[in-house]
Amino acid sequence: MNNIDELLIKFKHGNASWLDYSKFLELDEINLPLFFKLAQTITQKNFSNKLKIYIPNKKFPAISLTGNECALHCEHCNEKYLNGMKQIQTNDDLEHFLLEHDKEGGVGVLLSGGCEPDGSVPLLKFLDTVKKVKNQTNLIINTHTGLLNEATAQKLAEANVDIVSFDINMDEEIIKDIYHLDKKLDDYKNALGLLKKNNLNIVPHICIGLYYGKLHKELDSLKFIKESGINPSLIVLIALISPKDKMHIFKKLTPLDIAKITALTRFIFPHTEISLGCMRPRAEIKIDVEKLAIQAGITRIEIPSAHTIKWLKNENSDINLEYYSACCAIPEKYEKLARSKHSDIKRYLNL
Repeated sequence: MNNIDELLIKFKHGNASWLDYSKFLELDEINLPLFFKLAQTITQKNFSNKLKIYIPNKKFPAISLTGNECALHCEHCNEKYLNGMKQIQTNDDLEHFLLEHDKEGGVGVLLSGGCEPDGSVPLLKFLDTVKKVKNQTNLIINTHTGLLNEATAQKLAEANVDIVSFDINMDEEIIKDIYHLDKKLDDYKNALGLLKKNNLNIVPHICIGLYYGKLHKELDSLKFIKESGINPSLIVLIALISPKDKMHIFKKLTPLDIAKITALTRFIFPHTEISLGCMRPRAEIKIDVEKLAIQAGITRIEIPSAHTIKWLKNENSDINLEYYSACCAIPEKYEKLARSKHSDIKRYLNL
């Protein structure tokens, strides 16, 4: 029996060590298909033959509460993603938008924005409005918090927000070189502790390849989640889109890079849903990214290519596809509220 077979057996029996997981990341492409097949077997055993598809559209918009302003000027973003969000910067405007959104059949929103110099998203002054709206509507509220303090964590709980999408990063080089933050790993650990202390629904997000397009300590982030005690029901994997104006320092992630971390997440968290989130490379590699992620064990995907869904139906004619007009981080208990109407998913219906 060779080393590859021994590693595969450990993964099958669920007794792999952190060293074994590290060895998996070093495997050549030729050795990966058996591991991807195992990841898919584990997924189908624990979650049945099903894939959940999320199409937010106008029913679940992302809102920037800071306009297009961010103090960090991160290497991979530099405010680019804020420009694609709906910009609302006052409580009156937020309340008006959310109540109208509910009346018009909206499902929910993501409340996000740029960061302050300390790495926090300035949510605190908006949370009384969020609480008021939550008391009047069934809107699902997802939040990006960044490195929050105790007052914000308490207010998030009082406002009954449904989701805290929290970026897990256990890489000090990313903190310094990509985020431009004067923070340590303990600051991330402390922030997660505050969310946990206030019984908030934490959905960990991991950005694959954030360190200049290279796999770099994603395993450390997965280990931290595993040992944190939050027992997430869902982990969202996103992947770096290398900025075009910095291609001299950023390499392009490959579909295989993304699939490796996806399969690794499945092996470490066999009973946790895994979503391939909206931020990921598209263009010429988008279909390969989606196909390999499905093979590597995701249970959710946001805005897949119609070509990928057609391929999946041909590969697995018994697959049960469920469509939701929401972001991919919503809790299972709210799926009934977010079921897509035929008018929301026309591009997928005749495949």
